[in-house]
Amino acid sequence: MITTPVETLAMALTGDDLPAYVYDLAALRTYAQAVRAALPPGLELYYAAKANPAPPVLQALAPHVTGYEVASGGEVEHVRAAVPGMPLAFGGPGKTEGELRRALALGVERFHVESEQELRLLAEAAENARPSGTGGTETAKGASGTGEVAVLLRVNLPLDGGALGGAALAMGGRPSPFGLDPEAVERCLPLFTREGPLRLRGIHAHLASGLDAPAQVAMAARIADWTRKLSERHGLGLTEVNVGGGMGVDYAHPDRRFDWAAYGAGMADLALRHPGLTLRIEPGRALTVHCGWYVTEVLDLKHSGGEAFAVLRGGTHHLRTPATKQHDQPFQVLPVDTWTRPWARPAAREEPVTLVGQLCTPKDVLARRVPVTELRAGDRVAFAMAGAYAWNISHHDFLMHPQPGFHYLDE
Repeated sequence: MITTPVETLAMALTGDDLPAYVYDLAALRTYAQAVRAALPPGLELYYAAKANPAPPVLQALAPHVTGYEVASGGEVEHVRAAVPGMPLAFGGPGKTEGELRRALALGVERFHVESEQELRLLAEAAENARPSGTGGTETAKGASGTGEVAVLLRVNLPLDGGALGGAALAMGGRPSPFGLDPEAVERCLPLFTREGPLRLRGIHAHLASGLDAPAQVAMAARIADWTRKLSERHGLGLTEVNVGGGMGVDYAHPDRRFDWAAYGAGMADLALRHPGLTLRIEPGRALTVHCGWYVTEVLDLKHSGGEAFAVLRGGTHHLRTPATKQHDQPFQVLPVDTWTRPWARPAAREEPVTLVGQLCTPKDVLARRVPVTELRAGDRVAFAMAGAYAWNISHHDFLMHPQPGFHYLDE
């Protein structure tokens, strides 16, 4: 359900102000505080900035998160500037030498390493940047400020089909470009030497997205158990395990939210089973998706072949989520009763309507055949659950329509 501040602004904006993204930062803070309270005290909560990197969103989350997960050199720069001093963990495949050097110079605290090649590149960059190294011009402070760089190896653990059941997106558990197979992790261990700048702190794994709380806890347990056995087998003394994010978000039922209480209880039990091991998670979508709305207006309402179509300002070049996930974006109609045109107002009543945008492609669909009581040209529509993977994954410049406005409400 749309919050009162968002609805008030949505109705106050003029047509030329639309489409617009409207974010309720007060609601985001309240939700993030509740999530943090549901988790055990020792569990570290990192926000995956890729979900929504808007500076006001990052800043609103800062009091409630341990740090931020970043996945590119651009995100390193952006997040460091938006929330200075907060811990960063640099993940993602295909890190370039330049990105690694810059991340070291900016004091990134953790690196999630995806391959042996990447590990060697990081070691080389860190060695050249050590205060006592070979004359590098940059300084790698690492996690401890001593020139040592903290590394978590990302592992792609094999999983049976049942473990991935219900996953909206599988990132591992099968052949994948992400992370290292278990035997590849073992081959990387000799690259960590007492004299070298890299220190292996633990294991990172993000195997699937879209899982419910029991499945997430079971996945975390598998990762933690595997990490402990690896550490004991090789005498590594590993102290950290990052079990990733991917908490399920149900776009078909916007009022249902991930069961953080059940997840927190499960993770508390897991922590008791692994004393001395710091558990870390990195949710993105599940934290911010509910704080944002994409507000627009109906430009036209017409019928074709017995079906109703509402043509909206904007479209999937602003809000690509429904096209990407092949779902109907949940929405709420905000009626506008004023109609000043001299002709009859186009309308659909008590029938399904397909909501489309302004792009010259049949794929520009935000919701298909959704029953409405009434929808008219000139009415406004607020698409919910637009606080994550929305504007930032969209193809903004296609057809060169105006960009949306952005409003951050903090009351």
